Amino acid sequence: MESRNAFRLRKQASKPVETRRSEKESGQITAEEEPLSPSARLFHEPNFNVYVIAIMGCKTRIYPDVVKANLGHTLLKHPRFSSLQVVDEKNKGEMKWVRTEVDLERHVIVPELDTSMESPDKFLEDYIYNLSKSTIDKSQPLWDLHLLNLRTSQSEAVGVFRIHHSLGDGTSLMSLLLACTRKTDDPLALPTIPIKKQEKNDHRGFWRTILRFWSVFQIFWNTMVDVFVFVATALFLKDTDNPLKGSPGAEFTPRRILYRTVSLDDLKLVKNAMNTTINDVALGITQAGLSRYINRIYGGNQKDDGAIEMDNLPKNIRLRSTLLINIRPSAGIQALADMMEKDAEAKWGHWIGYVLLPFTIAIRGDPLDYVRDAKATIDRKKRSLEAIFSFSIADLVLKLFGIKNSVSHNNVLLESGWTYGGNWFYGHPMAFLAPSSYGQPHALMINFQSYIDKMTIVLSVDEGTIPNPHQLCDDMVESLKLIKDAVLARGLA
Repeated sequence: MESRNAFRLRKQASKPVETRRSEKESGQITAEEEPLSPSARLFHEPNFNVYVIAIMGCKTRIYPDVVKANLGHTLLKHPRFSSLQVVDEKNKGEMKWVRTEVDLERHVIVPELDTSMESPDKFLEDYIYNLSKSTIDKSQPLWDLHLLNLRTSQSEAVGVFRIHHSLGDGTSLMSLLLACTRKTDDPLALPTIPIKKQEKNDHRGFWRTILRFWSVFQIFWNTMVDVFVFVATALFLKDTDNPLKGSPGAEFTPRRILYRTVSLDDLKLVKNAMNTTINDVALGITQAGLSRYINRIYGGNQKDDGAIEMDNLPKNIRLRSTLLINIRPSAGIQALADMMEKDAEAKWGHWIGYVLLPFTIAIRGDPLDYVRDAKATIDRKKRSLEAIFSFSIADLVLKLFGIKNSVSHNNVLLESGWTYGGNWFYGHPMAFLAPSSYGQPHALMINFQSYIDKMTIVLSVDEGTIPNPHQLCDDMVESLKLIKDAVLARGLA
């Protein structure tokens, strides 16, 4: 399954390429060289060697020759995807980007599969699990694409992109992949991303001044508190011991990546009924699912209708997630498409701030309380500059103490993304998109990704910490059902 010579065991992370030859030798292209940013170099540390995974389900069989032909005109135009990461001996061993010729035969992997296998979904899950045991050889650009003509319960074929996180942050990478797709109803048009409309403020005169002053004060106060907690967490304030807390060395373990697809309309129904956002509902589902899962471990029982019969949760559990926030205006899909097709410039790099998001772990009599708690938490975080300050603090720590002292450990990593409309992946209509990653020091990573009328919940799990991740997935899906049923039962929709 671990085909070709592109892989190495993750625990023995290979060193960056060292070269003393000119760029014209060994297939390299003369081009302006850039040093790797401190954030990019951070992702080469053995305890933070992170790879981004993007699972793309297609509605038809995938034709590798078509994909390879299109990659040459799109993705390979991006300098990060056609560059080696080379040690610069003239500059104290710093790493730099050096353009090179790309051999697609080494990057596009098409395994031979048994079409009569009993469980294609389990095979795909195991394939990605085994993929997470390996790294990409640093003698080539750090990405590959696995094309599996495998009929699963949700698609006719699957493409699995694997990209080293040093190539860019998650927002940039996902935008770049989407820039390689086109709408199904307009093969020449790029996919669309929803843009939040600015709310109009009808207040005028004296009351507008008062509201502005109050808003500025809230932002100032919340930021001060959040920065203090952020620094305290880095120094001494740890989460309560709980079943989701990974042991030291969890970043070296392979990851079980699995996903469930639910109806986006169900989330919208709850959102509209409770006057919240999709993110509020997603966080509410996460809190409810984690509460159900942890309560079961502590001996809580469950009724046939999904309700909890006994609350065995310890009191005052401190469980927090690291929520990644893009603090820089995204380059946008159109800008990235122009960069690949017309050699235009676009913003790129790692501009990610961190927000510590406290989870409410409790058994609620009213399922809607999970969403109310989530809304209160997110509204409070929106009135804070924590992400900007955490980015600045992390950058300062990198410069003062070096890369090895800059990796933090948390229990849960949480991300979300949204895409509207059906898309083509190089002529292949897509059925779903499920992003995740491995190599991070978190025992659990949760992604929410919408696509057309579906929401995909993706878990990346250290099985040494969470031995039954399918149960956790089921708990999150069941939590959405209970929240939706509570909305309908009260006639709120």
